[in-house]
Amino acid sequence: MSSWDNNPVLKVEHLTMRFGGLTAINDLSFNIGRGDITALIGPNGAGKTTVFNCITGFYKPTEGRLIMARSGGEKHLLERMADFKITADAKVARTFQNIRLFGGMTILENLMVAQHNPLMVASNWTIGGLLGLGGYKKSNVEAIETAKYWLERIDLIDRADKPAADLSYGDQRRLEIARAMCTGPELLCLDEPAAGLNPKESLELNTLLQYIRKEHDTSVVLIEHDMSVVMEISDHVVVLDYGVKISDGTPDFVKNDPHVIAAYLGVEDDEVGQVEEEVGI
Repeated sequence: MSSWDNNPVLKVEHLTMRFGGLTAINDLSFNIGRGDITALIGPNGAGKTTVFNCITGFYKPTEGRLIMARSGGEKHLLERMADFKITADAKVARTFQNIRLFGGMTILENLMVAQHNPLMVASNWTIGGLLGLGGYKKSNVEAIETAKYWLERIDLIDRADKPAADLSYGDQRRLEIARAMCTGPELLCLDEPAAGLNPKESLELNTLLQYIRKEHDTSVVLIEHDMSVVMEISDHVVVLDYGVKISDGTPDFVKNDPHVIAAYLGVEDDEVGQVEEEVGI
């Protein structure tokens, strides 16, 4: 039995999202396996980002359940939680298709911002910080160490005091992932992390994601159009088309599925063979 069926970290059950008369997601069910890298793929407009928005609390689903199972056995119904609670309590973190770093802050400060909530709690909502109490000092040191750890992982420790806006596009992508990891997530949601990367940067991204999965037991789900990234690092692939799941399985299974080929070629299922022959696939 597959890990996503046997030990899911997230179960998406009958998810439906409507915007007025438009059904963006229709009765979608799939699992994300604990410790897996799961890719959510499909043609433009398939509903992938809408699924992410439902998982992370930006949208409240019209119907369905999103069950997050923490490693300690604690379960959360994400559709009932505020977005900040999904990050803080359910331990789900996210990056966006468009990079959203604080460009005027330093690289280090961007990683410290991600740890704002626990630092505020440790400071008793600023009083402890202003008075320099021991609990806050200890938490602040730990936050700096966490930030330094991730800066070393993405090879930016020597530039920690430089503005984030000065980084190359690839470095900004990795910094955004490092910032998400500073929240200590058990599920990391990445929206097109390889978009705009050159081959060297894509390789660095793949290495970082494999490290996150292996060394931090963090499950990863990503939206991606770069099939070389998807096929190289994914354990599990879920394919959407017009808000409906059309395939679900290993990368090898999915890439040979006629429904997937038809969706990407823009033809009906029964025309796949003819088109493949014509284009020499």
